[in-house]
Amino acid sequence: MLRQLRQIRHSVLPATLQTLIVTLVLLRLDYGNAVLVGLPAYLMRRLQSVMNASVWLIHQLRHSDHITDALMNLHCLPVPERVQFKVAVLVYKTLQGLAPRYLGPLTRVADLPGRRSLRSANLNQLDIPFVRLSTVGGRAFNVAGP
Repeated sequence: MLRQLRQIRHSVLPATLQTLIVTLVLLRLDYGNAVLVGLPAYLMRRLQSVMNASVWLIHQLRHSDHITDALMNLHCLPVPERVQFKVAVLVYKTLQGLAPRYLGPLTRVADLPGRRSLRSANLNQLDIPFVRLSTVGGRAFNVAGP
């Protein structure tokens, strides 16, 4: 998709090109990115390279130029931080009762019997369930969220 947008970049206004790239590329990276928790670093780098290519196209930068200022100009977080932010928003919505029901209730340490005197209970932390499988089970929302 970026290759097709690169071909028409001289035919459209820069603001239109930015809108197209944000709508067609960056929003696809954001859609459902909460399932990317615990993704291996090499796959995160691939997603980050797609984001960098889209920012290079928007700002008409060379690949040797620094991308940090351009990312800040577009108010874009790097991909791992985007995933963490999305999960944090989902945890907040779940705790406030605004999230879908299938995300399930998250239990606080203070709500568990016998743990009310722990320091984590005073800090209002969430209980992290024990999971044997670190691949799939550790990426589930009720484990990765807390």
